[in-house]
Amino acid sequence: MKSTLTDPVRKCAVCGTFYPGDARELAESIDSLVRDVPPRDKGTVRGIVAPHAGYTYSGATAAAAYGTLRGSSFATVVIVSPSHHEYFEGVSIFDGDAYATPLGVVPIDADARKALLEYSSVIHASREGHGAEHAVEVHLPFLQRMVGTFSLLPLVIGHPTRATCLALAETLGGALKGRPLLFVASSDLSHFYPATVAHQLDRVALDDLIDFDALALMSHLEEGKTEACGGGPIVAVLTALKKLGASRVDVVGYATSGDVTGDDRSVVGYASAVVS
Repeated sequence: MKSTLTDPVRKCAVCGTFYPGDARELAESIDSLVRDVPPRDKGTVRGIVAPHAGYTYSGATAAAAYGTLRGSSFATVVIVSPSHHEYFEGVSIFDGDAYATPLGVVPIDADARKALLEYSSVIHASREGHGAEHAVEVHLPFLQRMVGTFSLLPLVIGHPTRATCLALAETLGGALKGRPLLFVASSDLSHFYPATVAHQLDRVALDDLIDFDALALMSHLEEGKTEACGGGPIVAVLTALKKLGASRVDVVGYATSGDVTGDDRSVVGYASAVVS
């Protein structure tokens, strides 16, 4: 059942398509994907960069980052995603009470949402970008299995300009300072190139991640030297995390859709990283 504009709970929009719609099957699928990923020491992971495609294509890449969270706990998870279906200025934070997946309901952190809205006008509370959008939703089942109970701040960037991304980073780093948070940047990489071209484009983004250089990534996106449909979210999250004291990015996964399908003629790139 789809959400309406007045529902306080945003129901899952892509369960049964991007990932299993049955709770047991979904839990087993995630547990299988993360089984061989070693967890990090508790408290060391500050952020995650992970893809948002269907689990068949990018689930293993996402799991390389999410598996490091086993045994960790966070009061709130901030997910920053692009908007695939709606165009709007600024950043939309869901104005309802919760997001739901087959694994249960994740409440919105209303106090933190209020702090963000009061800190900067770049963020507005609305349903824009939260209806059919998959790029927040697909991360939640991984988090529900790895972290357990947490509150959510789902943020969708309508138009990822440099000014918007950096204003969002300033807001996240300023308004949320001192809170026990995990940040998630939701992004795939290049789209629909032959694998050899995709690897070249994606290598630029991967190097920027390894260098923890959000401004270089922003420039390379603007110049067309790399591509990422969630490049803006990555820039915002990395910049905010650096402001909050993070110092290292480890790229833990990379693949293309061709690695799954066996067809390298037109692929989508996926990467995952852990920020500490």
